[in-house]
Amino acid sequence: MNKKELRGSETAKSGFKNEKDVINKFNRWKKDKIALEWLVNMGYVISEIEYVKAVKITGSYKTDVQIQVTIKLKEAIDCENLSVKLVSNQNGFNQVDKREVEKYSELWKMPKDIEEILKLFTGKIPPMNVYGLKYQRRMLLNEMSDKDQNKILSFFDKNKILIISDVLKGRDKFSADWMLVILKKRKGSYKWALKDINTVMNIFGQGDVRITKDGSLKIGQIGMQRKGGDGGRESAKMLQFKINPCLLFRDDKYA
Repeated sequence: MNKKELRGSETAKSGFKNEKDVINKFNRWKKDKIALEWLVNMGYVISEIEYVKAVKITGSYKTDVQIQVTIKLKEAIDCENLSVKLVSNQNGFNQVDKREVEKYSELWKMPKDIEEILKLFTGKIPPMNVYGLKYQRRMLLNEMSDKDQNKILSFFDKNKILIISDVLKGRDKFSADWMLVILKKRKGSYKWALKDINTVMNIFGQGDVRITKDGSLKIGQIGMQRKGGDGGRESAKMLQFKINPCLLFRDDKYA
C-alpha cells in the first residue's frame, strides 16, 4: 500500500458531530494535529502552505467540504473536494446516490427494456398477473425471469466503471477528489480514513455484479435497491445506491 492508503488507522480524540467540525479543523490547521495529518495525506508539504480555507458545499453534489489551499510563492490555489461520511456503526450503510429511474436511464443511456425492468423493481410499474410475489406492488430481481435477470446483470456489468464513478465521484464541478470517513468509537474517540477517490472507487468496485438473496443488486461492494419508506409516497419508488463507508478501514477484506 502507498502512503495515502496507510494513514487511515489513526485515532482522534476530539469530537465530530457533522461536516462543520471537519471544516473547523481545516480552518485551524496550524494548531490542529489531525488537520495537518489530513493535509500531508493529500500530498502537501506543510512548510509550503501559506493559507487553508475550508467551506461547506451545499446542493446535490458528491462534495460536502471543499478545501482551498494557497501555496507560498505561487499565485494559484489548489482545491480539494471531500466527500465526508460520519458513521457510528462499522457495519452500517450510507446512501451515496438516489434518483428516479428515468434520471438514471438518461444518465447511463439505458435501453428501454432495462428501464422497464428497474421500474418493475421499484414499483413504478406495477406487476400484472404475477402471483406469489413477496410484495404485490413490485417485483424483486430474483422474482423476474432468467432472461430479465441476465439483462440487468449484463447492463450493469458492462457499465460498471461508469456507474461506480457516477455514484461515488460524480461528474459535475464539485465531483469528489477524496472520501473522508470518520468512525465514532467508544469513550468519545474517533478513527478516520482519508483516501483519494480513485482508491475509493477501486475498493468499492471489488467484486462481481450479482443479484442478492433478498432480490436487490450488488455492484462490487455497492448495493442498489428501491429507496422505500417515505410513507409510501412516490419518492419511495426511487433507486438508491448504498455503501458501507467503513470498508475504507479494511480494504483488504470484502463482504
